[in-house]
Amino acid sequence: MGVKAKKRDLKLNHGDEEEETGRNALPKTQGQAKEHIEQLQRLQEKDPEFFEFLKEHDKELLEFDDEDVDEDADDGKEDAELNENDKNYEPEVSEEEEEKPYKKVITTELVDSWCHSIEENGKLAALRSLMKAFRTACHYGDDNGDDSSIKFSTMSSNVFNKIMLFVLSKMDGILRKFLKLPSSGGKKETIQELMTTKQWKSFNHIVKSYLGNALHILNQMTDTEMISFTLRRLKYSSVFLVAFPSLQRKFIKVALHFWGTGGGALPVTSFLFLRDLCIRLGSDCLDECYKGMYKAYVLNCQFVNATKLQHIQFLGNCVIELFRIDLSIAYQHAFIFIRQLAMILREALNTRTKEAFRKVYEWKYINCLELWTGAVCAYGSEIDFKPLAYPLTQIISGVARLVPTARYFPLRLRCIKMLNRIAASIGTFIPVSMLLLDMLEMKELNRPPTGGVGKAVDLRTILKVSKPTLKTRAFQEACVFSVIEQLADHLSQWSYSASFFELSFAPVVRLRSFAKSTKVQRFQKETRQLIRQVEANSEFTNERRKSICFLPNDPAVSSFLEDKKKLGTSPLSQYVSTLRQRSRQLTDSLSESSVLVGEHGSVFGKSGSDSEDEDTGGREGTSVFSSTWLPGSDSKTKHPEEKKSKKKKRKMEQQDKAAPRDEDVVEDLVLSSDEDDEPLNNSSAESEDDEDVKPVRKQAQKLKAPARGSKKKNRSPANKAKKRKTSR
Repeated sequence: MGVKAKKRDLKLNHGDEEEETGRNALPKTQGQAKEHIEQLQRLQEKDPEFFEFLKEHDKELLEFDDEDVDEDADDGKEDAELNENDKNYEPEVSEEEEEKPYKKVITTELVDSWCHSIEENGKLAALRSLMKAFRTACHYGDDNGDDSSIKFSTMSSNVFNKIMLFVLSKMDGILRKFLKLPSSGGKKETIQELMTTKQWKSFNHIVKSYLGNALHILNQMTDTEMISFTLRRLKYSSVFLVAFPSLQRKFIKVALHFWGTGGGALPVTSFLFLRDLCIRLGSDCLDECYKGMYKAYVLNCQFVNATKLQHIQFLGNCVIELFRIDLSIAYQHAFIFIRQLAMILREALNTRTKEAFRKVYEWKYINCLELWTGAVCAYGSEIDFKPLAYPLTQIISGVARLVPTARYFPLRLRCIKMLNRIAASIGTFIPVSMLLLDMLEMKELNRPPTGGVGKAVDLRTILKVSKPTLKTRAFQEACVFSVIEQLADHLSQWSYSASFFELSFAPVVRLRSFAKSTKVQRFQKETRQLIRQVEANSEFTNERRKSICFLPNDPAVSSFLEDKKKLGTSPLSQYVSTLRQRSRQLTDSLSESSVLVGEHGSVFGKSGSDSEDEDTGGREGTSVFSSTWLPGSDSKTKHPEEKKSKKKKRKMEQQDKAAPRDEDVVEDLVLSSDEDDEPLNNSSAESEDDEDVKPVRKQAQKLKAPARGSKKKNRSPANKAKKRKTSR
């Protein structure tokens, strides 16, 4: 008999078994699985050559995993035990064998008896009954069709709450007691050793049912408090996911979604779940969590305003904190992502097209630089992360010099802040002063403001300013004060260095020339004050330098003025502290009247939501699951509160459309006009005329026209009556 004929017969036998199971509509049981494995073993003994041939050419016939059998395959075995041991079960009543079994209604007394049997007597039959009820609760409202394995049909909201609270609160301790594990904690090595025992084979389906059904209801919930409570309780059982890689990937995906888009305390709870999972499982899930969190961070930072800025900073801090678990693996991911940023910048430098410039000068790219700057500042002293400081510094410097025009002053200031942070964290000199002094010499800051006073400009929430804003007095003041603040911060980092006099000589010369050329007294005052502080700091270091006897290349240079540095007594350090206080006050005043810059609002929720996690941590969940919510069709619909809020928003929008436009709105239109269709090349950016302002002026004239006309032609009934009286 040939090999092909044997293979065909084996496939036909296997196909007959599948047809029989298809006709009966019954799942494969563990007995059939064992019979199939024994058949393959007999084949290996009788015809080893044919068995080896199948291994090489058709592995599907040989691969068979007991874990792939559905959890409902044990129902027959469990039902037999339940009918013998559990008195709460009623016998199934059926007229014919082909009819569906009787489905029982779950009551509170039944649930209480199960819970009592599990806690007091540790009965396995009661535990299995409770897990079936938990499965029914999690899948309540789903289209189960003619599934005969479900023994329970309906339940009230009180029963649902009781089952959910008991299972989520107690199941971790119950499983650990049955599996003889520590009451808390554990790592993947413990579960891997447990998986080889007979005890795990008898309980693994219960663990899988608990985690799988909990995952299902997480996808059905819409209330943030319920999701937070469920994730907080599942965190204690996260170590069991070592045995179920498919469930592990699904849990990571769901937690990442809640972390990036959730409101209230849900992002914090989701991050703590992911962090605990990475600590316990190690490298098995670190790669997936690093990639997923970075992707979620990029999706959330495409648009920025004053309120969403806090949410983006929170997400970045979470990513940096997760890197702490394993810096060697984090370095590999950081190197790849920083290299992608470098390739985007190289394309912009080589092609110098409008599309290539936009890929760099957008919030997504800048916020990624902010993220890696924070990571380098946090772990710059570590051996794993310190090599990333140099390429990141080169990228940030290239971005700052890419388009050196006044309209991109906010972006350049952000880049300079990043460079100052990196220099302070790793203790390495970075030439930042030239980038700042070049900004002071641009003609836009030396001309008188033709656009009037203008509104206060929040440089934290914009990357590019419009042409009308460029000519306002508020923008010029914000730029000059920011340049002086960053230059003072840069020089203060080296205010205790023995070479401070040489380092500050060129900046002082250029600051004096700016103070002479500018005609604005406020700028002259700020610049001369900085010059005086730099000169005083030079005298401070030169006096001490006279008494030293070591050479510049001596290692003792690092200990120069080390005691003064800890106290922060240099003139420049004290001056920088006053500048930071002034900047903080200005930021607070701007945040009170913040204006939306991006297209979307904050997804982080209301302020102060981080403290909700501490408040709800001590609860047992009674207030969380006390509502009449049941999973199913109702859970997928939107809450009435959301519907009411949407109706209110629509009414507000209609009122805004119907309300008359005043001159303040016109001023906002003029100040926020920023045409992105113009090229970003250096030559074209400076030689553009004011053509992009013309559409805005036309719009302003249209908005002003009805107001002017309304004064001339006021045809209200009261005015008509007045005219009639005067005519009489």
